Parts: sequence; C-alpha cells; structure tokens
Amino acid sequence: MKILRNIFLLLSLAVFIACDKPDDNYIWNDGWNEEENQNPEEKPDDDPDNPGTEDPKPEVKEAKARLVWIDAAANFKDYANSRKKIADDMARIKETGFTGVIVEVRPTTAGLLFKSDVEGALTQVDAWVTGAYKWLKRTESFDYLQEFINVGKEVGLDVYAAINTMVGGKECPYGLGSSGPLFDGTARKEWATVINTADGLVSCMDLGAGTKFLNPANDEVVDYLLGILEDLAAYDVAGIILDRCRYDDYELQSDFSDVSRQKFEEYIGKTVTNWPDDIFAPGTESLPNILSPLQKSWMEFRAKNIHDFMEKASARVHSVNPDVRFGAYVGAWYTSYYYSGVNWASPNYNAKSVYNWATSEYCSYGYADHCDIMIIGAYASTKSIYGSSEWTMEGFCKRAKNIFAGDVPYIGGPDIGNSTGFENGGQGSLMPKIVDACINNSTEGMFFFDLCHIKMYDYWSDIKKAFDQYLETL
Repeated sequence: MKILRNIFLLLSLAVFIACDKPDDNYIWNDGWNEEENQNPEEKPDDDPDNPGTEDPKPEVKEAKARLVWIDAAANFKDYANSRKKIADDMARIKETGFTGVIVEVRPTTAGLLFKSDVEGALTQVDAWVTGAYKWLKRTESFDYLQEFINVGKEVGLDVYAAINTMVGGKECPYGLGSSGPLFDGTARKEWATVINTADGLVSCMDLGAGTKFLNPANDEVVDYLLGILEDLAAYDVAGIILDRCRYDDYELQSDFSDVSRQKFEEYIGKTVTNWPDDIFAPGTESLPNILSPLQKSWMEFRAKNIHDFMEKASARVHSVNPDVRFGAYVGAWYTSYYYSGVNWASPNYNAKSVYNWATSEYCSYGYADHCDIMIIGAYASTKSIYGSSEWTMEGFCKRAKNIFAGDVPYIGGPDIGNSTGFENGGQGSLMPKIVDACINNSTEGMFFFDLCHIKMYDYWSDIKKAFDQYLETL
C-alpha cells in the first residue's frame, strides 16, 4: 500500500506540473532559464536593463559643428604678420559660438603658410588696396598654421587646414606681376594645363592674367602635391580639406596636353585619330545634347584622374597622421560640377540613372568613400535660403545626403560675401534662417564663407544670435 500511495503522489505531482503552464511572457525552450525568462514586471529594481517605473531620460541631441572659413589672401593683411590679431579674432570666433575654423594655408597663388621642404613659403599676395592692386607682403617668419593651432587649443576651437590643390601660381592683373611655383621655377611649366581654345591648344601660362592650374593627369604633379600634403599632415590639425581639387577654370576645355592624350588613349585602349576634335571641337564650352561614346569615356577619364588623386592623397595623409580627418571642399551644384572633372559622390550613387553624360563606370569614380568629412558650398542667394532644389541653401544640403549615400559626414554653408544679395552687407537678419537651413539639413554641421565678410559687415552678433537659437532647440 505504501508503494501504491507513493506512485499516486508522483502521478499527481506530474499532472500538477504539466497543467501549470507559464503565461505568454515566458519563453519556452529546450532548456528553461530561470533568470532569462522571468516576468519582466518581476525583475529586480537594480537590473540596468529594467529601470522599473522611473521615467525614461529625455534624448539629448548633440550640437553640430559650426565652422568659419579663413581665406588666406582675403585675411592676409590681418594675420600674415600679427600673432595678436590671430589671437584676438580666434577668441571672438569662439565667443560667437563657432566650434572651429578652416584655415587656408595655400592660396591660389600657391606658396605655403606652413613648413615644407617641397614648396616655398608664401611671402606676398595680390590685393585691392585703396583703389589699386598691390602686393601685401609677409615679413614675419612665425609658423602661421602652428599659431592658429596653438591659439585654437587655448580657446577651444578645432583647426582644419585647407589648401588650394591643383594650382601652380597666378598671373596678377593690372601688370602687378606673377607669383607661384610655375613662375619661379619650382614647378615645370609642362605641368600647367593645356586649354582647348577656339584658336587651338594653348598652355594656360599663355592666356593672360588669372590662376594657373596644374594637370591632374600628370604623375609629376601628383607626386609634387602628395609631398606637400605629407608635410601638412605632420601638423596637429583636426582635418585637412582640399579646395580646387579639380580641373582648370576653363572647365570642359581643360586638359588637352600630350600627357592627357597619352593617358586617355591608354585608358580606352585605342588611338584618338583627330585630337582634340574627336572629343570636343576647339572652343567647346558646353556638352552636346547627345554625347558620343568617346565623349562619355572622356568625362569618365577626367573623373577617374581626380578620384585616383583623392585616393592617393587620403592614403598619404593617413600614413602620417591616422587620426586626421581628410576631405574636400566642393560646390554643392552636382548637376554641373562634372564640368570641372569631379565626381564627389558616393560610388553607390548612380549618376547614370539621372545624367546622360554619365557611364556605368563613372559611378566608380565617386570619391566620397575616401573622405572622412566633406565641405559643400551651399552658395545660394539671399532670396533662396529655403527650398528643395539646387540653388537654395536648404536644397543644396538636402540633396547632398542622397549623393553621399551615407559614405561621409558633411557640412554645408553659404558664401555671405559674394553670392547674390550679399555683396553689400546688411543681411544680418537672415542669419537665423541661414543657420536653420544649413545646419539642420547637413549631417555634421555648417560653415560660413568667409571670416573677412563677417568682419567687414559686422555680422558677429547676428551669427551669435542665430547659433544661440539653434542651440536652444537641442
């Protein structure tokens, strides 16, 4: 009887366990885990994954970067010979609410405002002074870039260094003279671009006053510029930004040198019988409605040259300083920027689906994935702040998100001195709208071009007010 009674008790217990099924908050599995399958409402109060009945903490948005560009030539008279003016203005930049500066250290005349064994120091720039063009001279020998870095650390500003890249000097107007490595013998004149003018192929060196560009397809040019970037990367800067990393201002007419012909023929695997006519007739300034296969290959080839340089430049910079942020400034008008031989998009952006001049391979030469940051010029007029299309500040910044396809963070901003409506100042009341349109539609922040315009038109308090309003929304 005792044995039967024990069997009866065991059977009853089994039935009880089988019927006592946990509710839907439990998870059935092959191995029951008491700790993992507790009812969430019964978890202990000290469980970091279950704060209990306390209200969740509100999400805190991180403020985005706010940078100002400091053009080398435009600000030369203030900073070239004065540590004090650098310190004074950097303090005011910080007080205004900026988080950093982009200091240009190689202007369009070329010549450097940092130490390098490759190219000489910048000692003069041309400027319009009291009704005439004159040379502004640099007599001081202190390290210009290092001074900005030192003061930046003191006041709490990030310092980015920018260079004008594919330039080799300048023939200044009004008979002032020339400056730069293409003129002083540092660079070979064969490095200069050859322009397909209406009168035939002409070196840019023979086309009068203006900035003289280097040929991106020339291997010697590439090596020269990489050497400059290697020296720049030795500085403790937050980032290095390449401006004018593109073809000559003559756009579609550049570059038709013998070097470019040789490289192009190697690229397509055949000879171009009539050079340059089989690509573009002399003097061509715009694309035909329907492009030939050879013309499309030419557009692709130019974009490849800039892409390949950017890839090499990024690698060279990061080989010296792995932590520095490498990137470029580009005009945000992507629909026509191909005129400059540049595809600043992500390689995942399918330009061919939108533009008839783009090949399938053109997309491969988008260089955004080789950059850590991009600066885009949202250079619209005072009457075109908001909108969704190009040539509005908001539209420029919004459209860039799709073009970059998540490959790189970017900062957009206005030109508040040269764009239509800004030329004569008096636009301080627009600053809150400008900041709102640019900073909230760019992934990392915004910038203003240029500091000289902020000072000239006394926009300090207007920009501070705009930044304060932005910060209040966080």
